[in-house]
Amino acid sequence: MKFLLITLPPQNTNSHHSHFSLQVKEHTYIVNILFSFFLSFFLSFFLSIYLSISVCSYLCQSFHNYLSLFISIYLSIYLSIYLSIYLFISINVCLISIYLSIYLSICSYLLMSVISIYLSIYLSIYLSVHIYSCLSDIYLSIYLSIYLSVHIY
Repeated sequence: MKFLLITLPPQNTNSHHSHFSLQVKEHTYIVNILFSFFLSFFLSFFLSIYLSISVCSYLCQSFHNYLSLFISIYLSIYLSIYLSIYLFISINVCLISIYLSIYLSICSYLLMSVISIYLSIYLSIYLSVHIYSCLSDIYLSIYLSIYLSVHIY
Protein backbone atom coordinates (compact mmCIF):
# COMPACT_ATOMS: atom_id res chain seq x y z
CA MET A 1 0.00 0.00 0.00
CA LYS A 2 1.23 3.41 -0.88
CA PHE A 3 -0.25 6.29 0.94
CA LEU A 4 2.04 9.18 0.72
CA LEU A 5 4.93 9.88 -1.49
CA ILE A 6 6.53 13.21 -0.96
CA THR A 7 8.44 14.64 -3.87
CA LEU A 8 10.39 17.79 -3.59
CA PRO A 9 11.88 19.84 -6.37
CA PRO A 10 15.36 18.72 -7.30
CA GLN A 11 18.21 20.45 -5.63
CA ASN A 12 21.71 20.99 -6.64
CA THR A 13 23.27 18.18 -4.77
CA ASN A 14 22.36 14.72 -5.77
CA SER A 15 23.50 13.17 -2.56
CA HIS A 16 21.19 15.36 -0.57
CA HIS A 17 18.29 14.46 -2.87
CA SER A 18 19.00 10.75 -2.59
CA HIS A 19 19.39 11.11 1.16
CA PHE A 20 16.02 12.93 1.38
CA SER A 21 14.39 10.35 -0.86
CA LEU A 22 15.77 7.61 1.34
CA GLN A 23 14.39 9.32 4.44
CA VAL A 24 10.98 9.71 2.82
CA LYS A 25 10.99 6.02 1.90
CA GLU A 26 11.93 5.09 5.44
CA HIS A 27 9.18 7.32 6.78
CA THR A 28 6.77 5.82 4.29
CA TYR A 29 7.66 2.35 5.47
CA ILE A 30 7.30 3.40 9.07
CA VAL A 31 3.96 5.07 8.32
CA ASN A 32 2.83 1.99 6.43
CA ILE A 33 3.90 -0.26 9.27
CA LEU A 34 2.21 1.97 11.84
CA PHE A 35 -0.89 2.23 9.71
CA SER A 36 -1.05 -1.53 9.22
CA PHE A 37 -0.47 -2.01 12.94
CA PHE A 38 -3.25 0.43 13.87
CA LEU A 39 -5.50 -0.98 11.19
CA SER A 40 -4.94 -4.50 12.46
CA PHE A 41 -5.42 -3.27 16.02
CA PHE A 42 -8.69 -1.50 15.20
CA LEU A 43 -9.90 -4.38 13.08
CA SER A 44 -9.10 -6.85 15.80
CA PHE A 45 -10.68 -4.54 18.38
CA PHE A 46 -13.90 -4.11 16.39
CA LEU A 47 -13.89 -7.75 15.43
CA SER A 48 -13.53 -8.70 19.08
CA ILE A 49 -16.39 -6.34 19.98
CA TYR A 50 -18.52 -7.82 17.22
CA LEU A 51 -17.63 -11.34 18.27
CA SER A 52 -18.26 -10.57 21.91
CA ILE A 53 -21.67 -9.11 21.03
CA SER A 54 -22.56 -12.07 18.86
CA VAL A 55 -21.18 -14.53 21.41
CA CYS A 56 -22.96 -12.62 24.15
CA SER A 57 -26.21 -12.79 22.25
CA TYR A 58 -25.59 -16.48 21.72
CA LEU A 59 -24.68 -16.86 25.37
CA CYS A 60 -27.72 -14.85 26.37
CA GLN A 61 -29.84 -17.23 24.36
CA SER A 62 -27.91 -20.12 25.84
CA PHE A 63 -28.24 -18.59 29.30
CA HIS A 64 -31.94 -18.10 28.70
CA ASN A 65 -32.24 -21.75 27.67
CA TYR A 66 -30.16 -22.79 30.67
CA LEU A 67 -32.28 -20.62 32.96
CA SER A 68 -35.53 -21.98 31.59
CA LEU A 69 -34.16 -25.50 31.88
CA PHE A 70 -33.02 -24.79 35.44
CA ILE A 71 -36.42 -23.33 36.32
CA SER A 72 -38.24 -26.27 34.78
CA ILE A 73 -36.00 -28.73 36.64
CA TYR A 74 -36.47 -26.78 39.87
CA LEU A 75 -40.23 -26.67 39.38
CA SER A 76 -40.42 -30.35 38.56
CA ILE A 77 -38.39 -31.20 41.67
CA TYR A 78 -40.52 -28.86 43.78
CA LEU A 79 -43.74 -30.29 42.36
CA SER A 80 -42.57 -33.85 42.85
CA ILE A 81 -41.63 -33.11 46.46
CA TYR A 82 -44.95 -31.35 47.02
CA LEU A 83 -46.90 -34.18 45.41
CA SER A 84 -45.00 -36.83 47.35
CA ILE A 85 -45.67 -34.98 50.62
CA TYR A 86 -49.31 -34.54 49.66
CA LEU A 87 -49.64 -38.19 48.70
CA PHE A 88 -47.82 -39.26 51.84
CA ILE A 89 -50.19 -37.20 53.97
CA SER A 90 -53.26 -38.37 52.08
CA ILE A 91 -52.13 -42.00 52.26
CA ASN A 92 -51.46 -41.58 55.96
CA VAL A 93 -54.88 -40.01 56.42
CA CYS A 94 -56.41 -42.88 54.47
CA LEU A 95 -54.45 -45.37 56.54
CA ILE A 96 -55.46 -43.59 59.71
CA SER A 97 -59.08 -43.63 58.62
CA ILE A 98 -58.81 -47.31 57.71
CA TYR A 99 -57.17 -48.11 61.05
CA LEU A 100 -59.72 -45.97 62.83
CA SER A 101 -62.57 -47.70 61.07
CA ILE A 102 -61.12 -51.12 61.92
CA TYR A 103 -60.59 -50.01 65.50
CA LEU A 104 -64.10 -48.62 65.75
CA SER A 105 -65.61 -51.74 64.25
CA ILE A 106 -63.68 -53.92 66.69
CA CYS A 107 -64.63 -51.61 69.54
CA SER A 108 -68.24 -51.56 68.48
CA TYR A 109 -68.22 -55.32 68.16
CA LEU A 110 -66.60 -55.67 71.55
CA LEU A 111 -68.84 -53.01 72.98
CA MET A 112 -71.85 -54.70 71.56
CA SER A 113 -70.55 -57.95 72.95
CA VAL A 114 -69.93 -56.37 76.31
CA ILE A 115 -73.27 -54.64 76.20
CA SER A 116 -74.96 -57.86 75.20
CA ILE A 117 -73.13 -59.68 78.00
CA TYR A 118 -74.12 -56.99 80.50
CA LEU A 119 -77.66 -57.02 79.19
CA SER A 120 -77.87 -60.77 79.41
CA ILE A 121 -76.45 -60.71 82.95
CA TYR A 122 -78.81 -57.92 83.93
CA LEU A 123 -81.76 -59.61 82.33
CA SER A 124 -80.92 -62.93 83.88
CA ILE A 125 -80.57 -61.31 87.30
CA TYR A 126 -83.74 -59.34 86.77
CA LEU A 127 -85.59 -62.38 85.56
CA SER A 128 -84.27 -64.51 88.36
CA VAL A 129 -85.28 -61.86 90.88
CA HIS A 130 -88.60 -61.51 89.18
CA ILE A 131 -89.05 -65.25 89.06
CA TYR A 132 -87.97 -65.47 92.67
CA SER A 133 -90.44 -62.75 93.48
CA CYS A 134 -93.11 -64.59 91.57
CA LEU A 135 -92.16 -67.80 93.31
CA SER A 136 -92.18 -66.08 96.62
CA ASP A 137 -95.60 -64.70 95.77
CA ILE A 138 -96.70 -68.16 94.85
CA TYR A 139 -95.20 -69.60 98.00
CA LEU A 140 -96.69 -66.82 100.00
CA SER A 141 -100.09 -67.36 98.46
CA ILE A 142 -99.77 -71.09 99.06
CA TYR A 143 -98.71 -70.43 102.63
CA LEU A 144 -101.54 -67.99 103.14
CA SER A 145 -104.05 -70.32 101.65
CA ILE A 146 -102.80 -73.13 103.89
CA TYR A 147 -102.76 -70.88 106.91
CA LEU A 148 -106.20 -69.56 106.20
CA SER A 149 -107.52 -72.98 105.55
CA VAL A 150 -106.02 -74.28 108.77
CA HIS A 151 -107.12 -71.32 110.72
CA ILE A 152 -110.59 -71.46 109.47
CA TYR A 153 -110.98 -75.15 110.40
